[in-house]
Amino acid sequence: MLPDQGDQHATRPGIRVALGIDPGTAIVGYAVVAAQGSELSMIACDVITTSASMPHPQRLQQIYERLCEIIATYRPNEAAMEELFFAKNARTALTVGQARGVAMLALANGGLSIAEYTPMQVKQAVSGYGSAKKEQVGEMVRILLKLKAVPRPDDAADAAAVAICHLHTSPLLRANSLVSG
Repeated sequence: MLPDQGDQHATRPGIRVALGIDPGTAIVGYAVVAAQGSELSMIACDVITTSASMPHPQRLQQIYERLCEIIATYRPNEAAMEELFFAKNARTALTVGQARGVAMLALANGGLSIAEYTPMQVKQAVSGYGSAKKEQVGEMVRILLKLKAVPRPDDAADAAAVAICHLHTSPLLRANSLVSG
């Protein structure tokens, strides 16, 4: 997708453009997905990778800078990120938490609202089943976005699932807050 095509989507009335993030330190998945009504389309989907040989602060800086570039290029209206899943390894959870913080800073500095979803919420929104396997979620991403293949690597597909979850879920959350407020 050409960089200016993201701009075209973001400025057209009635089109929401969401940046989905699957955070990590070695690999950060990202996807920019547009929604017009119930129609979804992929604008961009890829990963940001950092080298394990780089010092940790420079890896975080690289993630921040690439996300800032992505935001400037595609100009999403809103953003969503997967919440941290607490694994058994506290050290891994800490470094992923730092990468999430850097991603949140890039999104906030880009003027984007940030929604967070648990892995179960993402699976439920995309596949209809909160305990769906990674392959099932990837296949639903492919179907919902009318793609020829599931985005690769898995982190990119996961980021697309986060964006889809947000685009499907956030209007319901807004409607519920209006009803209960």
